[in-house]
Amino acid sequence: MMPRIEVLLKEAIGKALKDLFELDVNPQTIALQPTRKDYEGDFTLVVFPFVKQARKSPEETARLIGEHVQENLSEVNGFNVIKGFLNFSFTDSYWVSFLLQGAKDPDYGVTPAGKKEDVVIEFSSPNTNKPLHLGHIRNNLLGYSVAMILEAAGHKTVKVNLVNDRGIHICKSMLAWIKWGNGETPEKSGKKGDKLVGDYYVKFEAELKKEAQALKEAHNYDDDMARNDAPLMQEARTLLRKWEARDTQTVEVWKVMNNWVYKGFDSTYQRMGVNFEKIYYESDTYLLGREIVLEGLEKDVFYKKEDGSVWVDLSDEGLDHKLLLRADGTSVYMTQDIGTAQLRYDDYNIPRMVYVVGNEQNYHFEVLKKVFKKLGKPYADQLFHLSYGMVELPAGKMKSREGTVVDADELMEAMHVTAKETTEKLGKVDGFSEDEKETLFETIGMGALKYFILKVDPKKNMLFNPEESIDFNGNTGPFIQYTHARIRSILRKAEERKIYADELDITKVNLSKKEKDLLKTLYQFPEIIDQAAAAMSPAQIANYTYELAKEFNQFYHDYSVLNEPDKDASRFRLNLSVLTARVIKTAMGLLGINVPDRM
Repeated sequence: MMPRIEVLLKEAIGKALKDLFELDVNPQTIALQPTRKDYEGDFTLVVFPFVKQARKSPEETARLIGEHVQENLSEVNGFNVIKGFLNFSFTDSYWVSFLLQGAKDPDYGVTPAGKKEDVVIEFSSPNTNKPLHLGHIRNNLLGYSVAMILEAAGHKTVKVNLVNDRGIHICKSMLAWIKWGNGETPEKSGKKGDKLVGDYYVKFEAELKKEAQALKEAHNYDDDMARNDAPLMQEARTLLRKWEARDTQTVEVWKVMNNWVYKGFDSTYQRMGVNFEKIYYESDTYLLGREIVLEGLEKDVFYKKEDGSVWVDLSDEGLDHKLLLRADGTSVYMTQDIGTAQLRYDDYNIPRMVYVVGNEQNYHFEVLKKVFKKLGKPYADQLFHLSYGMVELPAGKMKSREGTVVDADELMEAMHVTAKETTEKLGKVDGFSEDEKETLFETIGMGALKYFILKVDPKKNMLFNPEESIDFNGNTGPFIQYTHARIRSILRKAEERKIYADELDITKVNLSKKEKDLLKTLYQFPEIIDQAAAAMSPAQIANYTYELAKEFNQFYHDYSVLNEPDKDASRFRLNLSVLTARVIKTAMGLLGINVPDRM
């Protein structure tokens, strides 16, 4: 590809500052920004930082720089000054040259992986006591998309999943199945394994609630005391201790039930379109974490209380004291995360670790980073918690204990059905075979779901409305998918008519404003990828893609591609269509979304 025009422009501005005002400025530090659409120009320089040393008014400083740059940089064909803002315009030939090179580049906008540092990104992290739900969908889609965006920006990523397969919550499902399961299996019940185990978790909580209520009435206990002292909870704790002691019968039940869950998870991940390079299990990592904690205790990094529990004192860091090992020797989440981080570092020797975890765990990761630092771990300063907000439905919050969560499989199936109903109603599947229809409905349904979730800034809580997400107008996945299909239809017709994009005479193209606006939006794509990677925000890719699709539709409304009598104008617009379709496909791919060629 030709050099980015802002690089040439910065160099020309640096030369102007030196020649005009004897200012030595590193061109890389010069800030440029795309010119606002309501002003004439392509890139804007704010001249105020140079006014004092130039000893001229902002307007005069801008005018002198503009004249110097236009004289020395052939790609600039004009400029205008509005107060201290200098707006540069580039020649049509520059923009058409950019388009022709971009249209020939199948990887336009993408930096080859390995140009920047490697990153381990952990996401999903499900518990094996329940199926994946809507909250997990946001987590998985965010993690997978961030990994794709980081790779497109030049990083090599390792996608990992830490399965929480041990602990008191797992023992609750196990105990309920032991007490009330009567040997039920996924095959006997006709249920997915993760759903069957989840049902027993809900069963445990329902029975525990009855016992706790009885204690409250008999002894005037408060809610927490009643739950903790209930016989069922005591049994669950006993089961956890037996598991940690590797009791043969307990471990066998645990293995059987977890395997049911893993099969269920795998089919959910497959439909969701996410994958991992490595899956870690808390049952493997918590022991290493405990070893590291005990080593820290020997070195006086941590301390032990009279009851035998191990703690870290973070009061000098502005935090409080944090439990690392319980009095009975059992591990907590922090212990497991300490072990997992070390294991990952040993496996990949990559210090930069990104954890995709909800914002309710902000404090946990703040503590974890401080603990790593006290232990002198090389990855202490490279831990990044990608904190995201909760997902709610119009009906309100979800509660796992009460079984009111929105099941991920059921939601994905509902999106497929809604996509089918909407698409058939609009008549967008005429001429499709039944298999092609089903593939299209899945593509649209999953695209709608993913886009609706990913277009929201990760830090924000969000309300997911399935009906709003499947709309062929507005800021939705189906609107962008339909735009891509429309462009692909244009390209097929061009081929049928033997109109070839590479026969363009660059000197005969005069750009209209809408054509130039679309070109400038396409030009921004590499920068958008870099910005989204730096912010770890798929929302930036999503909303850029919507703006691009909207821009193309506005252009296509006013200008014909194939019926334009001027052959060079027609070929130029064909190139414009080629690059727009490619950028839409690449950008949506970074969100994990497929785009159809026909709709």
